[in-house]
Amino acid sequence: QVQLVESGGGLVQAGGSLRLSCVTSGRTFSRNAMGWFRQAGGKEREFVARISWGGRSTDYADSVKGRFTISRDNAENTVYLQMNSLKPEDTAVYYCAADPSIETMTATYWGRGTQVTVSS
Repeated sequence: QVQLVESGGGLVQAGGSLRLSCVTSGRTFSRNAMGWFRQAGGKEREFVARISWGGRSTDYADSVKGRFTISRDNAENTVYLQMNSLKPEDTAVYYCAADPSIETMTATYWGRGTQVTVSS
């Protein structure tokens, strides 16, 4: 059974940092792009970041560029999202995705999400 399990969410003050982790199991994704999406209450899911299978190529939403960093450790089957200088508008449920498509906002596999709340 393929699983993507996120962790690291929580409550943080504006300007603070959090590091999200996504551990995959059930199959290897070392040859697949991975990504993070988020969904705030009452809003549609939006793209946050994507990383190529080898980690050499990354893409970010304009809203998080310069503040968030996506990385991966294929040996540990883990993808990370380092979030710095957090803002209240970053509050959302963050989802890990395997084989994400920014164009169609779809992915082959999704995690269940982890809540990030940024207080002002």
